[in-house]
Amino acid sequence: MGNTYSLFFPPPPPLTEDNLPSQSGKVFLVTGGTSGVGYELCKLLYHAGGKVYLSGRTKPSAEAAIERIKASSPSNPSTGELLPFAISLDNLSAIKPAVEDFLAHEPRLDVLFNNAGVSNPPKDSKTAQGHELQMGTNCLGPYLLTQLLLPLLHATAATSPPASVRVVWTSSITVDLGPSPPAHISGMTTPSTNQQTNYAISKYGNWFLAHGLSEQDSSILSVSQNPGNLKTQLTRHMPSIVPLLVGPLLYQPKYGAYTELWCGVSGELGTGDGGAYVLPWGRVHPKPPGRMLEALRGEGEGGTGVAASFVEWCEGETRDYR
Repeated sequence: MGNTYSLFFPPPPPLTEDNLPSQSGKVFLVTGGTSGVGYELCKLLYHAGGKVYLSGRTKPSAEAAIERIKASSPSNPSTGELLPFAISLDNLSAIKPAVEDFLAHEPRLDVLFNNAGVSNPPKDSKTAQGHELQMGTNCLGPYLLTQLLLPLLHATAATSPPASVRVVWTSSITVDLGPSPPAHISGMTTPSTNQQTNYAISKYGNWFLAHGLSEQDSSILSVSQNPGNLKTQLTRHMPSIVPLLVGPLLYQPKYGAYTELWCGVSGELGTGDGGAYVLPWGRVHPKPPGRMLEALRGEGEGGTGVAASFVEWCEGETRDYR
């Protein structure tokens, strides 16, 4: 009961613009940076002196967001940098060219924030490759992006303090309050006729991918997080009554940015936190749901092994786009 209460009424954020150390010299990539949580996160990192690649579906949309951030604090100029990064996560063919362009200009990457996502789009919405849109945008696209950026993350980690190079994956409150994750990989990869179910499965997948990367590579700290219950465009595809009903329980997007900020730069996280799940507004989950831990464990460990199977499926679905 206490943990459920804290999901809706979290303790104060431990890391904000008021106590954020300088991020000068660090490079960040934030997907979904043109609005909502991603936009607020880019603003925080930029004003802390970081070099921030703000990602949008198109370069003009990213550039417009950058201009809004710079115009929002004319009396408080930053020593940081804001640069546009255009990528469409719902089209696997578009990801490698975007990464190649990034690599041609940038010699390091300290933190990748897989922030972008979609929730409850119209029924039968598909990606360019025919995947269910939420699975494609929330899991397959970020997985491919992360794998393509791993060599640069490795290179950065080689000359950086332990656990300072990170990948942050965005999950949801559905991990705690939703139904149990499928016990077999077919349940993860076969779309439901219910879009909310598809959304929940993609959010389980985000934790599975965070855990899988931590198993794959211990030099990079990979964590997943529930950014919080927020007033963002994520509810735009839901019935109009939904935002009205849940409105009193929603917080401004900046609070979600505080959660992601803590995951990305807090010194409270260390090498032993790989695969951890973080709650609003920045705290490691004290007691993750047993049904999720069962999915993370292999069959030989008394679990279902579905998390590892899901990572393997993502690898297979994206291999041809490397």
